[in-house]
Amino acid sequence: MAGSYGLVEVSGVVAAIESLDAMCKAANVKLLTWERKLGGRLVTLIVEGEVSDCKAAVEAAINITKINGHIMASHGVIAAPSDEIKKMVALSAKRLGKDLYKELFAAAN
Repeated sequence: MAGSYGLVEVSGVVAAIESLDAMCKAANVKLLTWERKLGGRLVTLIVEGEVSDCKAAVEAAINITKINGHIMASHGVIAAPSDEIKKMVALSAKRLGKDLYKELFAAAN
C-alpha cells in the first residue's frame, strides 16, 4: 500500500465509526491510527493508501457525515508525508499495538 495519508476529524465516536466504514468501503485504504480528544468529542482518523484512494476515502467520509447530520471538523490528504509526519503517526499508532516504526524503517532499508 502506498504511503499517502487521508485524515478526517469528526465530532463523536459514532461519526468516526461511520466515517471509517464509508472510507474503507469507498477506497482501498487501511486505518493507521485514530485519536480521541476532548473525551471523545473530537475523533481523528488517519488512513493510508494511494493518493487517489485517500482522496476518495476522505470524500466518502465528508458525504456520510453530511447525510447523517454529523459534524466534520476538518479533513485533508497528504500525498507524500515527510518522515517527521510518519514518525508522529507511528507514535500515535503505537498505543494501538501497531509498530509502524518497524514498517517505516524496514521500508527505508
